[in-house]
Amino acid sequence: MGSVQEQPEVIGSLAHRVPDLGALELLLAVARLGSLGQAARELGITQPAASSRVRSMERQLGVALVDRSPRGSRLTDAGALVTDWARRIVEAAEAFDAGAQALRDRRDSRLRVAASMTIAEYLLPGWLLALRAQRPDTAVSLLAGNSAAVAERLLSGEADLGFVEGLTVPGGLDSTVIAHDQLVVVVAPGHAWTRRRRALPAAELASTPLILREKGSGTRQVLDTALGGLARPLIELSSTTAVKAAAVSGAGPAVLSELAVREELALRRLVDIPVDGVTLARDLRAVWPTGHRPTGPARELLSLTRG
Repeated sequence: MGSVQEQPEVIGSLAHRVPDLGALELLLAVARLGSLGQAARELGITQPAASSRVRSMERQLGVALVDRSPRGSRLTDAGALVTDWARRIVEAAEAFDAGAQALRDRRDSRLRVAASMTIAEYLLPGWLLALRAQRPDTAVSLLAGNSAAVAERLLSGEADLGFVEGLTVPGGLDSTVIAHDQLVVVVAPGHAWTRRRRALPAAELASTPLILREKGSGTRQVLDTALGGLARPLIELSSTTAVKAAAVSGAGPAVLSELAVREELALRRLVDIPVDGVTLARDLRAVWPTGHRPTGPARELLSLTRG
C-alpha cells in the first residue's frame, strides 16, 4: 500500500476520529503474524474485508499503516507507532470488559424479591424453585409484606423485583399483569351464613365486621373499592395465614384469595359463601421502578411467572 495523501478533518466526536476496536485488533494481528491474510483468518473475516478495514483506518488517520508485498505485510514506521498505541487501547478495553463482566456476575449472584402475602405464600415458591433449576448459584432473598411495603422496598433500592395484588400500581413503578385472582368470602362450617338459601347481598357483606388484613394490603384495597367501604374490622391481622386461621377457628367471616383457601374448602374446614352484586376479581402484577426493566435473574424470574 502506498502513502495516504488524504488528511482527516479534526472535527466531530472522538468516536469519529479514532478507529474502532475491531480495526485496532486487526492491526495488532497483522503486526504479530506478518500477514494480512493470516490476521483476517484469525479474526474470522475475509481478506478483502480486512484490506478494506485497513484502508478505511488509514483514511481516517491520514497516514499509511501497512505495506504489502509478495513476502507478506509489513507495518510502516507510522503503523508501528499506531500499533503501540492500539495495544494500550485494546488492553484498556479488555480491562473495561472484565470489569463490566464482574459487575454482571455480582448482579446475577443475588436476587432480592419483595412480594405481597398471597403471592409470597402461594405462587412464589414454585417460581423460585424453577429459577433455582436455571440459576443454582443465584442467592434469592424474599421480603414478604403488603403491597405498600413492596412499593417502598422497590423505590428505596432494597428489592430488584416486586409482586403486588392491589387494583392500582403504586407511583414510581412500572408493571405487567402476571396472573388473575378471585377473592372469596369464607366462613367456618357452623356460621349462620352457611344456612342461607340465597347469595349474600354485597351491602350486607359491606356492613358486616370482617376478619381483615391491615390497611395497605392488596386484598383489603380490592374489597374496600368493590364494596364502596367496609365496616370496622372484627379483627385486623398482618398475614393471609393468620386471617385464614382465624376464619377456620370460627372467629368470623373473612375474604381471601381462592389460592389461599383451596385446601380448606376441599376439606370443608371453610365454606365459600356466594355474594350477589359485586365482582371480587383482581390482577396480580409484577412491578419494578419506572424506567428500570428487570435484567439478569429478575428478568428470568419474571419470564417464569408467565409460564
